[in-house]
Amino acid sequence: MRYLKYTLFFALIALISSCEEGYLEPAPTSVISSANYYTTPDQVESAVINIYDGIQGVWDFNMDENRALQLEFYLTEMRSDNTRTKSSEGEAAQFESYSVEATNGIVANYYQSYYNVVYRVNVVLENLDAAGSMAAKYEAEAKFLRAYAYFNLVRLFGDIPLVDSVISPEDKATAYTRVATSEIYNLIISDLTTAISGLDNSSSYRASKTAAQTLLAKVHLNKGEYLEAQQLCESIVGSGNYALEANFKDVFYSEGNDEVIFAIGYIGDSNEAQNFSAEWLNAVGRTSGVNYVTNDAKAALDAMGGDRTMYSYRNDVSQVTQNQVAKYIPNGDSTLGISSTSSDPQQAGNDWIVLRYADVLLLHVESILAGGASTSSAAALSSFNLIRNRAGLANDADGTITKQELMDERRVELAFENHRLFDLMRMGEAQNVLSAFAISVGVGFTSSDLLLPIPQREINLSGGDMSQNPGY
Repeated sequence: MRYLKYTLFFALIALISSCEEGYLEPAPTSVISSANYYTTPDQVESAVINIYDGIQGVWDFNMDENRALQLEFYLTEMRSDNTRTKSSEGEAAQFESYSVEATNGIVANYYQSYYNVVYRVNVVLENLDAAGSMAAKYEAEAKFLRAYAYFNLVRLFGDIPLVDSVISPEDKATAYTRVATSEIYNLIISDLTTAISGLDNSSSYRASKTAAQTLLAKVHLNKGEYLEAQQLCESIVGSGNYALEANFKDVFYSEGNDEVIFAIGYIGDSNEAQNFSAEWLNAVGRTSGVNYVTNDAKAALDAMGGDRTMYSYRNDVSQVTQNQVAKYIPNGDSTLGISSTSSDPQQAGNDWIVLRYADVLLLHVESILAGGASTSSAAALSSFNLIRNRAGLANDADGTITKQELMDERRVELAFENHRLFDLMRMGEAQNVLSAFAISVGVGFTSSDLLLPIPQREINLSGGDMSQNPGY
């Protein structure tokens, strides 16, 4: 059952949810604060749920509030060769043209939102004494979510501040000192190790053991630790707890299915709604016409997508030269047998899938091949062909999986799910692929474009002490 956002009628939540100057530790505005509020397990759990709330983000396009996950496609898919804007206008167009500015409000909101998530986690961790017998579970759950936030941040921004406890507004040294990515990864690995030992698999809408194992496998792959990644993937595959949906459409439109490992839940026509999927449509919402499918991605899906293609993109009937993402359609599509998830597409109920079993199978293949095993490894081929067969495709033709074939399969299987850029970076192909793509669409790309700029707002708040990424 999907989690519901807890509405807490306490001044504390306004404190926790703040994204103003002191969002890592906002100054109290009430006699109720995190220091004196948490006294029972239920109160600690409410703070745990509030972490998910921060990731979920607000449905309204307001840059003064946490947008978190609802903005992620800009920073990932639109900086890959998968998607672009419809009209190449405004801040959104900076992502597709690799001309992101340090003052970009979307980047700033994402950065602030995930550090606010980190703050919410640290509040939970500092109040575990009130959780009683649930302390170990809530610690594991909170640490998974902190690892998830930091894994996104470190891959997008590189060296970043490491904040592993609640800090005071005066502690600018911690808030604005960038540490080496290796230190961030050490924290992520420690957090995920705790999560794996303390979680079960009772829900796909909250942190689970398998979600932590999957995320840790990705961390190991990023660090070139292939055997560790392979062992984690094989533990998941061997558990029998997850399976591919027979019908690719059901992965996205039969929510909470057996393929989903971890998802952020949304409920249409409510405060639990999202509007990012409406923004991907034409003339819907205030920033519509973003995350449109590139011709390059369309060609890849047409050639290699099999049964996945029709549920990955669709033609924009009002502008026949344009194509839209079809994995999260808020107002339905009768030709595809998809029902609407709300009466207003700007308050959509489509869940966002963060991790699913198909991803694990392809990570399994990657860990085997990158670890130096034969490209005709029986174990790799088994996982690889499960993905192909579900798409209505035959087994790999020659029984040998190349790196390019794996990249292609991940691209068409996970298209528009915010994986492509990270895949290219992890596999060491981002420079080659994105340079060629940029030339094909008439824009420039350099290696410095792989990382986003540290928001100028953060540098200003640091008094100029915080350094900027090269190229910005």
